[in-house]
Amino acid sequence: MQMAWGYAAPLILEAAVDCRVFDLLEESPKTVQELAAASGASVRGLTAILNALVGLDLLARSGKRYTLTPESAAFLVSSKPAYYGAFFRHMCRQLMPHWLQLTKAVRTGRPVVAGNQEAAGADFFAEFVEALFPLGFKAAQVLGEALGIPRATSPVSVLDIGAGSGVWGIALALQSPRVTVQAVDWPGVIKVTKKVAKRHGVQDRIKATPGDLLQADFGRGHQVATIGHILHSEGRERSRRLLQKTFAALAPGGTVAIAEFLPNDQRTGPPTPLIFAVNMLAMTDDGDTFTFSEISQWLEQAGFKKPRLLEAPAPSPLVLATRP
Repeated sequence: MQMAWGYAAPLILEAAVDCRVFDLLEESPKTVQELAAASGASVRGLTAILNALVGLDLLARSGKRYTLTPESAAFLVSSKPAYYGAFFRHMCRQLMPHWLQLTKAVRTGRPVVAGNQEAAGADFFAEFVEALFPLGFKAAQVLGEALGIPRATSPVSVLDIGAGSGVWGIALALQSPRVTVQAVDWPGVIKVTKKVAKRHGVQDRIKATPGDLLQADFGRGHQVATIGHILHSEGRERSRRLLQKTFAALAPGGTVAIAEFLPNDQRTGPPTPLIFAVNMLAMTDDGDTFTFSEISQWLEQAGFKKPRLLEAPAPSPLVLATRP
């Protein structure tokens, strides 16, 4: 039964976010009638989703008044830095419709939509990458600490490959004024990168490079390169080529940091990377999720040394390697 209703929680959360339930409860506990008056939603509809959210431990109820839980207060109030509400909109409105055609993708081996191609993917990614900012921010901060960015005494050039929201480069730039970032992504997506960088006050240290990752000029001599959740949509062959190109763009002693959903070597778990591999079937031509062993092999073939894992508050550890 839990699996049969697996789609319910994200849809309930999306409805609650759209009706501003969590924002309104941040102001004060409220009854369903008060929430209906403030949101414009129906008493019947709100009663159903509010009680479901209580059952999911994302709201609490005392008498007739509903209140936030620590989790919803941290992650579902739109003014909070770790806000995830927009992420559920992405799941429900962008991914679920394609997943409804999963059987066709399984039978043909072809995606429902080729989200890895610019023609189909640029608008798709531009619409949701900003929602993913909280997913990477804490991990990017941990990466910066591990690389000594806050203690840097000389300029640090960061190459943010597939920048998206710009979270990896922005987080490092916020740790030190010595950081400059070259952000590379499709033209439609790089507009979002620049918008988010401006919001965080680091736009003057972000150089935007629009273009396909295998064709854009990465420059040379970077101390850090980040590849945040990009390899899974690129597929094996393009990922190998991308790592070779990244190696050439780094200075000796430079570090590449890769964020990915990592299944174990036997591909028996954890569930999230294995489910995400199905998402890549539905959404890309050649995408998949890859093990640490696979990525390590590609890194070593590209010339990198010491592939290693860095534990971070993310779906999987970060993969790091060094250019000798």
